[in-house]
Amino acid sequence: MMQRRPAVVYDVARLAGVSHQTVSRVLNDHPSVSQTTRQRVLDAVRQLGYRPNAMARGLAGRRSRIVGVVSFDTLLYGPAATLLGVERAARAAGYGVSIATVERIDRPAVVSATGALAEQSVAGVVVIAPQTAAAAALRSMPAGMPAVAVEADTDGAIPTISVNQIAGARMAVEHLLRLGHRTVWHLSGPRDWLETRGRIEGWRAALVAAGLPVPPLMTGDWSARSGHAAGMRLAARDDVTAVFAGNDQMALGMMSAFHERGIRVPDDVSIVGFDDIPEAAYLSPPLTTVRQDFDEVGRRCMAALLRLIETDRLEGPARPAADPVVEPSLIVRDSAATPAH
Repeated sequence: MMQRRPAVVYDVARLAGVSHQTVSRVLNDHPSVSQTTRQRVLDAVRQLGYRPNAMARGLAGRRSRIVGVVSFDTLLYGPAATLLGVERAARAAGYGVSIATVERIDRPAVVSATGALAEQSVAGVVVIAPQTAAAAALRSMPAGMPAVAVEADTDGAIPTISVNQIAGARMAVEHLLRLGHRTVWHLSGPRDWLETRGRIEGWRAALVAAGLPVPPLMTGDWSARSGHAAGMRLAARDDVTAVFAGNDQMALGMMSAFHERGIRVPDDVSIVGFDDIPEAAYLSPPLTTVRQDFDEVGRRCMAALLRLIETDRLEGPARPAADPVVEPSLIVRDSAATPAH
């Protein structure tokens, strides 16, 4: 026996004897529809068991109940987790999500992606833009398009939501200093990422405030491989007792390198990461790290975007988000300890 397909908006229109635009107006509670026609449409909806999707609810207006997300390199944990947080918040607010992934956040890519989303009549756009090159691109957002950025330098062009990277780095370093370490090495992410800059600033500020020497900065690329390479370099030194890795993947690679060289974590060297990836609690030893609340980032993005959509205040300087900075938290596990010497 064949299963009957779900009813669509055109089935409701046919049964009610109206256009599909009228059905959409009823679903959007538009005042231009007479009470008699409204009731006829609602009766057809109940009879057919029709369940309107987000796009159908928005057909009567200029924009749908769909938000667009422009994201960069979703294979990296941070952007992927941010995307998931935004998607969860959008659905909780009754919006569907259309995703446009670009290879890099630059002006041509952002213009192309937002143009494609605009053709879908999205209600607004969230841009996950963690690289410094994104600033010029975000200033080129289509006029009249409600937009919010995540971890971006927009020069005030659009509201931005971000995690307090400086505070997170200071948490990591100050934890190691409280354990008795006399300095902390840092393996950063790529220099063209805003998160990298914030974490470097926090690392350096914590050491300077404590009156301790600042070791040479090492740079990675967020990968475990780059963490492994840095770990091999540090393993050749005899003056390293503590390392703050710019993310958990690089911390994982560093732990592997130390293990290969017979250096024990945390007995010989303490390590603190950043992100709190799902695997962090199951490493050996479990990784002390800084947690970013990506669900909260998503909620605040949607709150800021909905304010723009609902008030339609889209001209002039962008209003700052009400709560633009999400505070991170330190998750203490077993990869950091008092130095042995």
